[in-house]
Amino acid sequence: MPRKKNNNQYWPREVDDYIVAYNSTESLNEKAKIFERHLHYPFYKLAENIIHTFKFYYTDVDDVEDLKHKIIALMIEEKIHKFDPTKGAKSYSYFGTIIKRWLINYNNKNYKKLKRKGTFEEYEQDIESPDELIHKDALSLSEFFDFFIETMYIELDNLFYKDQDKQIADAILTIFSTRRDIEIFKKKALYIYIREMTDCKTPHLTRVIKTLKERFYELYEERDETGMVYR
Repeated sequence: MPRKKNNNQYWPREVDDYIVAYNSTESLNEKAKIFERHLHYPFYKLAENIIHTFKFYYTDVDDVEDLKHKIIALMIEEKIHKFDPTKGAKSYSYFGTIIKRWLINYNNKNYKKLKRKGTFEEYEQDIESPDELIHKDALSLSEFFDFFIETMYIELDNLFYKDQDKQIADAILTIFSTRRDIEIFKKKALYIYIREMTDCKTPHLTRVIKTLKERFYELYEERDETGMVYR
């Protein structure tokens, strides 16, 4: 069965309620209590996972830990009051998308500063591992697929509102994530496999695939803005 990425242990469904409670109260003391008891850890882990998933390691702070706290401060000071659950969005997807987009812009600004200040060879001497580099001359198509899959899991609730649509999308993304273990890539065979996993009709499956495909090309086109070039 597909993995359920939305049910994160660090971001339970109750977080939506705590965010609403945080936004509803005028008491600074009450806000502080709600944040410390119920919101700090979810935001901390969400920032941590996105940073390491997409390797956003070009920073203007001393280390990644400082970057996490910078993101939390940004969410609390400028973004949390804009969350409106009545519009259908889940807080995990809503804030995950905001953090990812902010980090893309932030990372690129620091990347450009690095290019102006010195060579990559000089920078590589200052980091512990070359795996911490996000930017290379080009990313492979396989790396882009990994980027796409993780992005779709973050945006899943915003792209699909029906549970069955989410289940189908989850199955498709699971197949993408295990593509290296699949021996035969025949469209018909994959369609049958997904239908067996989700018990859906082909037209329903086709609609979900169309949505994912459109988002795929949108992300691909965004490469010029983010500085990610694919070969």
